[in-house]
Amino acid sequence: MTRARQDRLLGLLVRDGDWATAATLADALGVTPRSIRSYVTAVNARVAPGVAIESGPQGYRAGAEASAALRATGTDAGTPRDRLHTVVRALLDSPDGVDVFEVADALHVSPATLDADLARVRALLGGTELTLERSASRARLRGTEMAQRRLLSRLAHDEMDAGSFDIAALRRTLGEDSVGAAAFGPFKADLVAELGALGYFVNEFGIADVVMHIAIAADRVAQDRGLDGEGGDPSPAQQEIADVIGRLAQRHLGVDLGRGDLQHLATLVLTRVVAPGAEAPADHARARLDPEVEAAVRDVVGTASAEFLVDIAHEDFILRLALHVQNLQHRAREQAWSRNPLTRSLKTTYPMIFEVAVFIASRLQERLGIPLPDDEIAYIAMHVGGRLERSRRGDQLLTATIVCPGYYDLHELLRSSVDRSLGQAIEVVGVETRVDPDWGSIDTDLVLTTIDPDAPVERIVKIQPFLTDADIERVQAAAGRIRRSRRLARLRTELERYFDESAFVRGLNDIGAPGSRGVETGPSVEERVIRRLGSTLIAQGVIDDDYVERTIERERLSSTAFTDALAVPHALGMTATRTSIAIGIADPSIPWGDGRVQVVALVGFSETDREAFQTVFEQFVEVFSERDSVQRIVRRGTDFGGFLDELVAVIDG
Repeated sequence: MTRARQDRLLGLLVRDGDWATAATLADALGVTPRSIRSYVTAVNARVAPGVAIESGPQGYRAGAEASAALRATGTDAGTPRDRLHTVVRALLDSPDGVDVFEVADALHVSPATLDADLARVRALLGGTELTLERSASRARLRGTEMAQRRLLSRLAHDEMDAGSFDIAALRRTLGEDSVGAAAFGPFKADLVAELGALGYFVNEFGIADVVMHIAIAADRVAQDRGLDGEGGDPSPAQQEIADVIGRLAQRHLGVDLGRGDLQHLATLVLTRVVAPGAEAPADHARARLDPEVEAAVRDVVGTASAEFLVDIAHEDFILRLALHVQNLQHRAREQAWSRNPLTRSLKTTYPMIFEVAVFIASRLQERLGIPLPDDEIAYIAMHVGGRLERSRRGDQLLTATIVCPGYYDLHELLRSSVDRSLGQAIEVVGVETRVDPDWGSIDTDLVLTTIDPDAPVERIVKIQPFLTDADIERVQAAAGRIRRSRRLARLRTELERYFDESAFVRGLNDIGAPGSRGVETGPSVEERVIRRLGSTLIAQGVIDDDYVERTIERERLSSTAFTDALAVPHALGMTATRTSIAIGIADPSIPWGDGRVQVVALVGFSETDREAFQTVFEQFVEVFSERDSVQRIVRRGTDFGGFLDELVAVIDG
């Protein structure tokens, strides 16, 4: 039983906030229902006598103490993960190394167990520029101070839930003698305030990450492990921010940071301050930009806008994104990536926006050589989503007619109330003041009426002459149902065109199993499944081998597991002869990216179906974001006909 799986279980329940059966959770984690019950017992033991996970006839859901359980060390302090972190901390704190037998005694494990932990430490050091040396009974880390801090940063992020700043988790990484929350709360508040006073927009996610680096710097300086003052003279902006950090570190943390630390931390702050303040003119923003970066972003945004038919090619968007990308270059050089706690929710809730961000990241990687992990792609998705929200067309509003028999100016007052309270969701295009309206002739999306209709219809909502909160909620609910039914109706129409029985594969578990086909190593699960499903579309003449290879490349950029159950692998270019979908079913789930899935939909997109791309992509993901629907489709879709019947039934509600 691992702490990681317990935390994953708890994280799923916290995020969904609803009941889930043991079987459903077992599929999501790739374990048995019996294991789920054991995990629940272990998680609740962390906060006893409190309840982190409630049990009931409908299964399990997050309880009142769920957040506390995620942060609790509890009885799992001796787990391999915790021992690994303890050993790494000991190595980082001891320049001359540690005696492995003494460490084994302190952890109450055998020397053989500690040797296994040291092997895991070596694996953790990949890409950190650090090496682990072993001489007789002593082990020590070799590498620069900066490389050791990067390792501390990695451990701290591993301790934190979803990448958010958590001072308790940070203290577990640095040790209980490090600076506590009482000092860092005021420090962060003052830092954000002073950066704002200097005219910067502050990215709260980024600044939390910077505070973590400042905590690491303060801890290392206290151990006389400061950075050397290298890197040339600071720019005016760096010096300005370095002065702020130095002053606040002295005031709140009681630490005098040296020139090297201050310059490094000032650079981190600048690479996480996305843009100058709102009052700064565009010329001021452009003055900070490398022309090569601006040109690359301008070209890539134009290509993405045309490729996905999205309205993002605006000057303000290009400048802000270019500043962000320039900061990305600095972070890439420092290997100081920003974590984004919204990555998972952005990918699940806005798959189309995330896909545009992946496309932009892919082209920027080609142009500028910047490797971009998922968290950084998520920041680009936030830029894209913000631009699309600003340019959202008014014709996406639902139309409405108000039926309110005339009495003085009652109908005008009601219309004013509706516009004020619901104007972002609906547009009133007509008001009917007769007491006996022709209901059949009213063709708007919604009818808001103060009198009873001649027959109940879903789009007709009864409201009071003086709009109440309950009325507003009913109208919003009706509008939501109409939008969803329309989206899914379009999806059903599209899907019927794209499925074929020859491209349906049940039993992905055999393809994806590590030991399948008699080999223990080789291509990843994702690659094997993509090739298997791709072969069905190649046989139809829909795609070629090159499309399959580009689909595998796309998967390596960022996992296409957009929900806890569904992966939608595809190539970035729409080069299929026609749009078609190959479906694979896994029961139980198979590993995919950092999670597990039960349905894989390999999509071959055609250039002629650009608009269908958006419809199919977003709505298909929406259907498979509902856990009960997924289980129904997987359990009953034992063949192609059954799968299609269940999918249509779920879409139709």
